[in-house]
Amino acid sequence: MDIGVIQGIDRLILLAFNGSENLFLDNFVVVLTSAYTWIPLYFSLLYLVIKNNENWQKILLVIGAVAICLLLSNTINLGLVKPLVARLRPLEEPSLRGIISATNNYSASGYSFFSSHTSNAFVLAVFFSLLIRDKVFTTCMLVWCSVVSLTRIYLGVHYLSDVVVGIIFGSSIAVLVYFLYLRIYIRCSDKLHYISTKYTRTGYSFADIDVVISILILTFIYAAFRAVLSI
Repeated sequence: MDIGVIQGIDRLILLAFNGSENLFLDNFVVVLTSAYTWIPLYFSLLYLVIKNNENWQKILLVIGAVAICLLLSNTINLGLVKPLVARLRPLEEPSLRGIISATNNYSASGYSFFSSHTSNAFVLAVFFSLLIRDKVFTTCMLVWCSVVSLTRIYLGVHYLSDVVVGIIFGSSIAVLVYFLYLRIYIRCSDKLHYISTKYTRTGYSFADIDVVISILILTFIYAAFRAVLSI
């Protein structure tokens, strides 16, 4: 596809999604896009890993795999791709000044291509979905990372192509590291598949998964509550 066509689509989507005159929605999106908002989710995932692995060797293996995912995602993007491509963020693009607006004066530093928020969110969602193997959990995590990704366009700090590449890159890193994790896990465990109504086939308790899903939903509710208070 011609680069001009991609830029045209980027511009159309950006203009369609950037900001609104709805104070609640503006505040809601600003809260949702913050990584700090999702700290309870991160801790709930850590709880899930610790609770469902019988020794620290396996726990540290999962934590190490996630750390490698995030390290690769951020190092390659922030250290190589963004400086090399050097694409200005929409809010800083001279041709878009006066056309798009900064929602609640929100801004972001650095270059635009590609979205680190999106890449990191999909790293976590895809890796843990492969690890846990539960349809409801996977659906909830994919909804979460998709929402986080869309907030970047709404706030005018990324184009659609930044987000799409972030999705592809983050998902690819997660899949590659997961299979590396799996090769190591097979060597240190004789339990590969669980047959139980209380556990997923990879040995994660449905009750503990429900805790993570509940915290995810409660965090969305918290974000909505914060948005109302900010009006």
